[in-house]
Amino acid sequence: MIRLAVAVLASLVGTVALAAPKPCEELKAEIEANIQAKGVASYTLEIVPNSEVSDPNMVVGSCENSTKKIIYQKNDD
Repeated sequence: MIRLAVAVLASLVGTVALAAPKPCEELKAEIEANIQAKGVASYTLEIVPNSEVSDPNMVVGSCENSTKKIIYQKNDD
């Protein structure tokens, strides 16, 4: 019975660790790598507080416990 309780507790702790929010800069770097891999040459990624998001369609990520958003804008060439 103790082994079962330890196994359940370990799986819960592991799940919480996997669900931990990413730092904004780390998430921005991952998104940037994906955009560059698709060959987009001219774009802007910006980390902003939720209150500064004017167009929800520009949001490509959420970070710091959903208090900030990463917004994407393709620049005209």
